[in-house]
Amino acid sequence: MTQRSRPDSNRGSNRPRDRSDRPPREGGRAVIPESDLSALITQSDPESAQLLVKHAEAMGRQLKNANLTTSQIRAIFGEVRQIDAQLSTIDLPVADQERAFRKLILLKPKMAYRARRERGRGVEELNNVLDPAIDLVVGGTDLKNQQERFRRFVEFFEAILAYHKAAGGN
Repeated sequence: MTQRSRPDSNRGSNRPRDRSDRPPREGGRAVIPESDLSALITQSDPESAQLLVKHAEAMGRQLKNANLTTSQIRAIFGEVRQIDAQLSTIDLPVADQERAFRKLILLKPKMAYRARRERGRGVEELNNVLDPAIDLVVGGTDLKNQQERFRRFVEFFEAILAYHKAAGGN
């Protein structure tokens, strides 16, 4: 009986061993560390913008590989855009701002429903990232702070959508 030697993991491969640029995986799905998600939603410095790009790119690829379709992501993004349009209204009364944030909170059960209803795991993975991000938005100290966080949430969602498409998402 001949003993086969294990090939060196670096032999014959151009892939670097360090995969620190990949998002952590939990149960076969990509997750964004809570501290990173918090930074990209609650902070507006260049470092948090770099984190946003890094995680959006990874999520876009992950969602493409999970067979998330453009129509699935756009269904959720369309509702976010409606909320964004409402909040972008100049001199919006406080009651209307609160209604807009209520719609954002109520997006969470809609996303959970879609995640269970749709085929594949793409919507579920998107939900696993957006759900805690929504919590960070509505956890702002006041309406102005919530609006700033919401703007960063929209930027993050737009970036995920863009990277999903760039990765070849349908």
